[in-house]
Amino acid sequence: MLLGLLALAPSAHAGPPAALRQTAATGLHISDGRLVEGNGNDFVMRGVNHAHTWYPGQTQSLADIKALGANSVRVVLSDGYRWSRNSPQDVAAVVADCKANRLICVLEVHDTTGYGEDAAAGTLDHAADYWISLKDVLAGEEDYVVINIGNEPWGNTDPAGWTAPTIAALQKLRTAGFAHTIMVDAPNWGQDWQNVMKTNAQQVYDADPTGNLIFSIHMYSVYDTAQEITDYLKAFVDAELPILVGEFGGPADQWGDPDEDTMMATAEQLDLGYLAWSWSGNTDPVLDLAIGFDPAQLSSWGERIFHGANGIAQTSREATVFGSTAPDAQAPTAPGAPTASGVSATSATLTWPAATDNIGVTGYEVVRVAGATETTVASTTTTRVTVESLTPATAYTFAVYAKDAAGNRSARSAAVTVTTDKDTGTPGAGCSVGYRVVNAWPSGFQGEITIRNTGTGAINGWNLGFAFSAGQTISNMWGGTPTQKGADVTVAAASYTATIPVGGTATVGFTGTSSTTNPAPTTFTLNGTACTSL
Repeated sequence: MLLGLLALAPSAHAGPPAALRQTAATGLHISDGRLVEGNGNDFVMRGVNHAHTWYPGQTQSLADIKALGANSVRVVLSDGYRWSRNSPQDVAAVVADCKANRLICVLEVHDTTGYGEDAAAGTLDHAADYWISLKDVLAGEEDYVVINIGNEPWGNTDPAGWTAPTIAALQKLRTAGFAHTIMVDAPNWGQDWQNVMKTNAQQVYDADPTGNLIFSIHMYSVYDTAQEITDYLKAFVDAELPILVGEFGGPADQWGDPDEDTMMATAEQLDLGYLAWSWSGNTDPVLDLAIGFDPAQLSSWGERIFHGANGIAQTSREATVFGSTAPDAQAPTAPGAPTASGVSATSATLTWPAATDNIGVTGYEVVRVAGATETTVASTTTTRVTVESLTPATAYTFAVYAKDAAGNRSARSAAVTVTTDKDTGTPGAGCSVGYRVVNAWPSGFQGEITIRNTGTGAINGWNLGFAFSAGQTISNMWGGTPTQKGADVTVAAASYTATIPVGGTATVGFTGTSSTTNPAPTTFTLNGTACTSL
């Protein structure tokens, strides 16, 4: 669609008061409408988005993103409104991982998406409180961390309301003492199709006493021509207002987009940053850059973003704040062979001798081994972990990897095989299951499964079985871990849903793909026992 282009006058303000400017900046800050480093040279972000809050176990991702040439990564977090809240310890680990891999770290709260339309969703004010709760974690990281207050605030409802809440949240953070570069997303699902951010950007920028603010536009289905892309971005450049493309992605002409190569070329021409959506794990896999989180299996979209004419490998330059020292490339030694204890019908505790490293081991990854296939089942910073949600009377083989701060992974430890006990605490014929479709869209849907314990004793650990009849597949699940072979699906309980008291329920939610028909499964089993319908 052709958007009316609104002129932005060049800024006439003299900049923030000297007392409020960052002192002795050695890393990122805003100067004369540009994102620059401590030496005053432009820093142009060339990176991708990574959905950490939904895939916290994918701890290798940042190292893989760096290895493909990126200099930045935008990490999805949650303040607890929609998804599990990322704790201060988790965020500290993310920042350490970014720094270890020499990536500028853009942290963003995703719960604010479209909050003007969803009363249950988060707000920018709530997001600001979340950042304040992380103040101790983020203090001193101003040279490496950019704070993206909230993702895509305000959808289609009253996007003009974007300006005041954005200023309020921005000033709340500055009052709390945050000197970081702050990133602000546009309304209209980040795409600004009503030009609200374009019109009010100067007002928002002038409300920041530090002047350390950058705007982010998400380019998906609004901008149809190279001229529209150029005109929108150039209006900010001409007004000396900092901007980058915070999200874009997919195959050429997906959802009516222009070719994303045009967006990359325009950003390169104007010397602006871009952050592609997204590394892996999307509900719609056409948006995955790496298939199955495997950097050796880039999608066609991934090939273009990393290796295209204006892609990351050709245009990226590492931030000088990391210095010239080469990153740590030495992997830890393999951990000692694990031993098992406390084996029950649904869990086992594993311990192992520690690995060593030239700098230091930062964590361990426990995997289940089945032939040539490995599945990550737990991550820990200690040499002990309890693996839960196992199936009774089943043999499992486990091994351990060690990791260091740079993301280097050791060789695999020797393996241990554990056979879980028989389940004597689960009554027979004591379950009922309800299934419903919560939401649906072309080629996809959100489902919910409720399991009720109708037996005479508590259920401690469960596996749910059912089959789809119309080619549906599960893309992402919470409350359980799915395994799908063709139409057949098995769901292992998560640690927080594994116990169901008598008369109690456990709920599993998921997103999936479907064709024109989406019939519900008709039969369910729990630990091999047929269940009735709720």
